[in-house]
Amino acid sequence: MTAQPRLVVSAPSSGHGKTAVAVGLLAACVARGIPAAGFKVGPDHTDAAYLGLAAGRPGRNLDPRLVGAQRIAPLFAHGAAGAQLSVVEGAMGLFDSLTGQPEVDGTAAVAASLRAPVVLVIDVAAMGHSLAALVHGFRMFDEMVHLGGVILNRVASPRHEQMLRTALDDIGMPVLGALRRGDLPNVLPSRAHGPVPVAHRTVEAGRAVRRLGEAVAGGLDLERLMALANAAPALPGPIWTPGDAVGGEVFDQRPIVALAGGPGAPYTYVETAELLTAAGADVVVVDPLRDEALPAGTRALVVGAGLPEGYAEELSANRRLCNVVAKFAHDGWPVVAEGVALPWLGRDFDGRPMCAVLDTSASTGDQTVAGYREATAPTTSLLAPAGARITGYKQHRGIVTPRAGAVPAWTWSGGNPEGFVWRQVHASQLGLHWAAAPEIAKRVVSAAIAGPAALQGPPQHLQPPQNTQPIPLPVPMAHAAPMVAASSAMPHDQPALFEQPYGQPASPGIAGDEPVAYAQPASPAMSHGQQSPYPQGPHGHPRPPEGPRGPRPPDGPHGHGHPWPPENPQGHPRPPEGPQGHPRPLEGPQGHPRPLEGPQGHPRSPEGLQGHPRPPEGPQGHPRPPAGGPRPASGPVPAGGSGVASVPDLADTADITVS
Repeated sequence: MTAQPRLVVSAPSSGHGKTAVAVGLLAACVARGIPAAGFKVGPDHTDAAYLGLAAGRPGRNLDPRLVGAQRIAPLFAHGAAGAQLSVVEGAMGLFDSLTGQPEVDGTAAVAASLRAPVVLVIDVAAMGHSLAALVHGFRMFDEMVHLGGVILNRVASPRHEQMLRTALDDIGMPVLGALRRGDLPNVLPSRAHGPVPVAHRTVEAGRAVRRLGEAVAGGLDLERLMALANAAPALPGPIWTPGDAVGGEVFDQRPIVALAGGPGAPYTYVETAELLTAAGADVVVVDPLRDEALPAGTRALVVGAGLPEGYAEELSANRRLCNVVAKFAHDGWPVVAEGVALPWLGRDFDGRPMCAVLDTSASTGDQTVAGYREATAPTTSLLAPAGARITGYKQHRGIVTPRAGAVPAWTWSGGNPEGFVWRQVHASQLGLHWAAAPEIAKRVVSAAIAGPAALQGPPQHLQPPQNTQPIPLPVPMAHAAPMVAASSAMPHDQPALFEQPYGQPASPGIAGDEPVAYAQPASPAMSHGQQSPYPQGPHGHPRPPEGPRGPRPPDGPHGHGHPWPPENPQGHPRPPEGPQGHPRPLEGPQGHPRPLEGPQGHPRSPEGLQGHPRPPEGPQGHPRPPAGGPRPASGPVPAGGSGVASVPDLADTADITVS
């Protein structure tokens, strides 16, 4: 039994101000010297981050759907240890649920499992005596939920407040505070930024929390709120601990695992770092938006689903880290990527070059895909053995094409496979709460200790690129030269493992799997500025001696020492003449090199519509972005595009805003 003062702050629906009240309540208590802890019901990283910022300790999530209802109270007791007040902010309305099963994962269900009193925040700007009927209905709806009081938000005037207090007094409901219109300033940074302002400890985020704390301290009865929290009964059951969750033998070595985040908050659930530490890792934070290299000694990288897609431009602009991560993944070190980290490992996102570890491209869709998934691992991977099942949550607008690699990360009933398993990379837009499957942490730490040696297959003793400075981000042009990947200063002495760009993709595999079928090794990487021994191919890569149908003859189709012309996308020889038999001009209207073919391989007219230069097209006719980093020698998806197309499930697609 654990005595833990606690409150659940909820509302009739989203938009009543419960986040501002919960954050302000925590900030007001901390300002008075009261140790506090903040929690968020559901999978949302953003609100949890601000609750943590206000409390001065990491904000945590309580999601029965992700971790199981039986773990809610133990996880709460673990996160609330040492706090004199724990504030749990609900999601949406008190009896709402993302899945339509509020008895399982709604705020009311969490409050009942915690035996915590509920404080209802209500926007009363356009309400009178009807408030009493609303509150009475919420109080009587579920006998397992104890509604301990109401906070009035956006009260119009003293007379309005008195009328509302009288109405609630008639039904015996305490009023624990009243806030006038404008008392709760809309100062929290836009939700589009996610937890990033907290992770970066921005002045804006800190000032917003302080202002909310001052507003709450002036409008709420803190003594009555503390008395209500202290009246909560002792919490039954054990306390969750990372050590007990991991269990078993802990590794003697302590590999360094880089965890994406900032100094103020990670981009994963807090328990991820705790489980990795308990499993034997030294967890070091790396900021993919600011840091230009992985921490010294890194042997595994974990990027959670908390980083918003709106930061794709910043991710792309950090070319140094993109190059380092690309080499890190190609060398065979473990990489876990969730949420926007999947497009980050791809070629490009909305035309912006990314890490180019995976042969996939992403674009922002018109609608938000959000929901829980009962996922199954189709093969043994870095995270799970084949057949393992786990519940995850996804919320994104990014459309990944192809949606899955030759070996997907996850499958689920009623939907297409998703994600990529390649070497020791596990990438998916599905976010997981590792407390539901603590063995994931042990698998990652084990793979980090084993390192690239866990990969089976013939050794490829190739020299890594010699230049230590990454290539600056170029202006997107059709004639952009191929970029040379910067070598990362990794503390390992493993040789760089590159693959032949024109070979077949490697079969994905990790420790314990069948041997990886490597493609033929490519020529050793050239140092910066050194020319490849092969002429340049149609996409800027060195052309191998083989053509698409076998060895390339020394002469072109006309013999007599004429060079062999480049192929069009269908592999047929390209004639040296233009559309009317005239020599093909070397430059376009703006002086840039003219692209050689259109999207179907037909000769390209000199200009596009309105006389503007025609950009080179991608597979669907969209402008093709330049290669932003080292393109994987052979990615997890066959070049012929045999992966599953990234089309959101109709049942998954909806404009959803969750608060």
